[in-house]
Amino acid sequence: MLRHFRSLSPHQRHAFAACFLGWSLDAFDFFILVFCVSAIARDFGAKPSAVAEALFLTLAFRPVGALLFGAIADRYGRRPALMLNIACYSFFELACAFATSLHALLWLRALFGIAMGGEWGVGAALAFETLPKEGRGFFSGLLQEGYAVGYLMAAAAYALLFPLFAQMSWHGHVVDWRGMFIVGAAPALLVFYIGLKVEESPVWRERGGGGKRHHAGVLAKSTLEHLPTFLFLVILMTFFTAFSHGTQDLYPTFLERDHGFSAGVTGSVGIVYNIGALLGGVCFGALSERFGRKRAIITAVLLSLPVIPFYALAHSLYVLAAGAFLMQFMVQGAWGVVPAYLSELSPGPVRATFPGLAYQLGNLITSRNSVIQARAAEKFGGFGKVLAFTVLIVACCLALVTSFGRETRGTELKP
Repeated sequence: MLRHFRSLSPHQRHAFAACFLGWSLDAFDFFILVFCVSAIARDFGAKPSAVAEALFLTLAFRPVGALLFGAIADRYGRRPALMLNIACYSFFELACAFATSLHALLWLRALFGIAMGGEWGVGAALAFETLPKEGRGFFSGLLQEGYAVGYLMAAAAYALLFPLFAQMSWHGHVVDWRGMFIVGAAPALLVFYIGLKVEESPVWRERGGGGKRHHAGVLAKSTLEHLPTFLFLVILMTFFTAFSHGTQDLYPTFLERDHGFSAGVTGSVGIVYNIGALLGGVCFGALSERFGRKRAIITAVLLSLPVIPFYALAHSLYVLAAGAFLMQFMVQGAWGVVPAYLSELSPGPVRATFPGLAYQLGNLITSRNSVIQARAAEKFGGFGKVLAFTVLIVACCLALVTSFGRETRGTELKP
């Protein structure tokens, strides 16, 4: 692993660091809401399922961001698009702290979703067009697990800061969840680092920039020419997003509602399972370089099935923590292959838009997953069985869909 880093030039390291941090802090801002569902529900006198609509809107609007920021990146460059993207999602995160009603918060999370939706495709294009082909699987796993790092940061912030914010008040409102969203505006500082240290993608420069052709026409032409691949990616990402969000988004609520754990304990368990996610993504990403992208994905997905009883049906805190660690090791292990796999399947002229749009359309299709899970839990009296059923169905479907894909290990990314 260290040899992969030692082989990078300074500008390659800065590019990877910027993309990794951009994705990590994007996830950090998203998962702050996940941890605050119960607190927001109490503040506005609503059910958790009503607050879960904010998760739905964030996911539903992400394809808009993938299309918008992907077009900017393909036309004007990966670097300025990434800077604009990070500034936008930081601004909307801060605005959420001052929402005066649940309705206002829902609209702000929709706008946040647009900004969040653009980061993955732009960051992946900048990273993989800058990094060498050797070790791409390892860097794919590490880059994707910026998502787990963001979740881990949100868990740590929730465990450490939420109890402090809960003791403060502002204009008659308890600060608790609002303080968390103010902290979530910190990623805006990353814009300065990108502006000072990160260079534009060499592949984009080699292509001569965005060219004079209208991006919408290029995207439509490339999509039609690669329609089977695009449809495969949309279906694949539908099950991938159901796999990740179906196991992550309501797990803190499950720990607090079904088991009565405190914010500190819930945040600590979140740290544990996100360490598992980080390790799993790097492990299976690296393994995909040796055994192939498809085989690594399918192996990780199927290994999640025997973990279900420990992850969702146990009663001991330590068994649940161990089960969550193993579950996210497998879930994010499969996800660790995704950035490289999607980049290798995407045509060069729209590499910032094509994979990001497919990814976010998958998010759109499964965007009501959290709402459906929350309502099912309210109807059946708990989240445990709902989470277990989700993993069982989605894992089997994801393994099946992946088996129909094309192997891409070793593909050269060309302009």
